[in-house]
Amino acid sequence: PQVMRYQVLLSLMLSSQTKDQVTSAAMLRLRQRGLTVDGILQMDDATLGQIIYPVGFWRNKVKYIKQTTAILKQKYGGDIPRTVEELVQLPGVGPKMAHLAMNIAWDSVCGIAVDTHVHRITNRLKWVKKETRHPEETRLMWLGFWICFLSPSRCRDLWREINWLLVGFGQQTCL
Repeated sequence: PQVMRYQVLLSLMLSSQTKDQVTSAAMLRLRQRGLTVDGILQMDDATLGQIIYPVGFWRNKVKYIKQTTAILKQKYGGDIPRTVEELVQLPGVGPKMAHLAMNIAWDSVCGIAVDTHVHRITNRLKWVKKETRHPEETRLMWLGFWICFLSPSRCRDLWREINWLLVGFGQQTCL
């Protein structure tokens, strides 16, 4: 489970500004090389860069992956943090990634993962009190409250689902 959680976090880090197919291919190449905390720490930056290329901003991601992996080894015994607050302190990890990591790696729903698709669609549908400019602003602007208002008994279940539904809709339909 610890290796799986680490791989979830790295996959999320690679996915930012990158198409799903490119992320998937990079993760497959990493797994073939032994995608573990120790494996990444032993790998030189050039090799890591060659493996993850052509993910978006791959040079920065090499740096973030190496820094984050070192922190995970030193501070968390090779595992990933158990809170959003700790996850967002890692280099290259933002709120959306942290919420998704909590959901996937720890099976804990503690907020809505808002990316560009969720941000854009919820603004178009007027699911936020006023129009927002950035995904994190959308997340903070009552999106969770609005969903809970519609279905209080299923609030957290809907938090888990909203990202997957709207990202898929944004990728396939609402381009």
